[in-house]
Amino acid sequence: MTPEIKAHIDAYLKGPYDEKSKQEVQDLLRSNPEALVDAFFTDLSFGTGGLRGLMGVGTNRMNVYTVAKATQGLASYIKKNGNPKAGVVIGYDSRHHSKEFAEETARVLAGNGVRAFLLPEIRPTPFVSFATRAKKAQAGVMITASHNPKEYNGYKVYWSDGGQVVSPHDKGIMAEVEAVKVVLRSDDFEILDTSLDEAYLDAITKLRHFKEPSDLKIAYTSLHGVGITLMPEALKRWGFSNVVFVEKQITADGDFPTVKFPNPEYPETLSLGIDTMKKSGADILLATDPDADRLAIAAQHGGKPVILSGNEIAAICTYFLCETLPSINKGAFVTTIVTTELLKIIATAYHYACFEVLTGFKYIGEKIHEWEIGPEKYTFLFGAEESYGYLLGTHSRDKDGIVSGCFIAEIAHQLKKKGQTLVDYLHAIYKRFGLFREKQLSMDFSPGLAGTEEIKALMKRLRDTVPQNIAGQKVISCEDFLKPTPEKLPRSDVLLFRLADKSKIIIRPSGTEPKLKIYASVRQEKFDSIDQAIKECDAKLSSFFSTLKKELQG
Repeated sequence: MTPEIKAHIDAYLKGPYDEKSKQEVQDLLRSNPEALVDAFFTDLSFGTGGLRGLMGVGTNRMNVYTVAKATQGLASYIKKNGNPKAGVVIGYDSRHHSKEFAEETARVLAGNGVRAFLLPEIRPTPFVSFATRAKKAQAGVMITASHNPKEYNGYKVYWSDGGQVVSPHDKGIMAEVEAVKVVLRSDDFEILDTSLDEAYLDAITKLRHFKEPSDLKIAYTSLHGVGITLMPEALKRWGFSNVVFVEKQITADGDFPTVKFPNPEYPETLSLGIDTMKKSGADILLATDPDADRLAIAAQHGGKPVILSGNEIAAICTYFLCETLPSINKGAFVTTIVTTELLKIIATAYHYACFEVLTGFKYIGEKIHEWEIGPEKYTFLFGAEESYGYLLGTHSRDKDGIVSGCFIAEIAHQLKKKGQTLVDYLHAIYKRFGLFREKQLSMDFSPGLAGTEEIKALMKRLRDTVPQNIAGQKVISCEDFLKPTPEKLPRSDVLLFRLADKSKIIIRPSGTEPKLKIYASVRQEKFDSIDQAIKECDAKLSSFFSTLKKELQG
């Protein structure tokens, strides 16, 4: 333990913290001082979207004190740059301490003269975005760590348009958080009733394309999260009453006892759901992550369950909209730089625009807001990112697993009437536009300072010495998003490599976890057999990852 960290701990022990927290620090100092290094080597920083980190004592942990400091900064920013009387909507998920953190957020806002509206029960993240807009609030706060492991929690901030805070608000709030000296509190906050549930359900029900009852059988799991609060009723209003639930996972539980990781991107997380789908004879499985902003899908095809990737689901939704909607002047899709380029190809074929933004759904929400206030006007049709995040409609400005579940069920219903599955539909897309396959690799690093420094060093090495080829394919170009881009995207720590065979590789640090994320995309424009083409593309993806992993670890 360095003298600087020891001084940081000593200052904490003399600070305005509760005796239980101080005693826990004292006990660890005696029994395991090294365990405190990561908890105190820095302050948990308020990033561009809020906070996220491990829960526990310490300045680098999610606890009532770091939440209070973040909220004090938010309150100060609102008083200088917003309308305190418009207030802030506060929601929370099923994680440990989420309600406690939400109540602390409400107290600090109230103590600063900012109206605080606390939701009465757990609700999905996109619901908070919706509620912020419905209440015409100045901001919204959602206590969640989304799909992170159970040890994590987070603090997500929305602005008045319902979108996650972006520039200049994000940097302004960060500056106010850094300047916090004193935290003010009051119990004079408001607890809302559940009337906004009806408004939300009404808003998403209006997005139906075919108003007819359905015999589609759906299996649904909320993975111990908040989706169970709204998804069953939402499906019912979209015409889906034949729904079976994964009983062991419908109870909200911050321990997520039936899964190793509550992330539906992992196939093993869907195992109980797939078992329920098979045993019940369901046509599809819908799985929302713990805060219900993401949605995973599995479909029965040829007597077997097939898990669809986020890119595949996005392509299915985009094609269905293009085929179904009447011609819309200046209609537009929005996706991210790490999402399949198939979306842009489909949209262009139907004479729609498709905009690519940086990774993070907040940039999709920002695009919607830009079109609302002008001068450039587009009609938002659909937004998607590869990590199971989609948005139909503009009721929310964040990805919404609830409305996405209803929408994909509607597509599956229309296909079932024709004797087809979601997989059949995907193959039809490939036959028309070419086969696209994508895969993601996450390289884990140690939590804290050591991992952060190692990731920085790897990104610097890639910038200083750009690879000439990757797995036998020549690197045609390297786009560095820390430099200005033709699309005028915000600068970001991202590298994009384009290869001679039209493959694409993107490398970036995770914004919320000690990981380096690698995205690879390959394509095959002509093929005789879809199955064979998939095998060839997957082999190429494996070769890319094997090569890159060796290079980066070396």
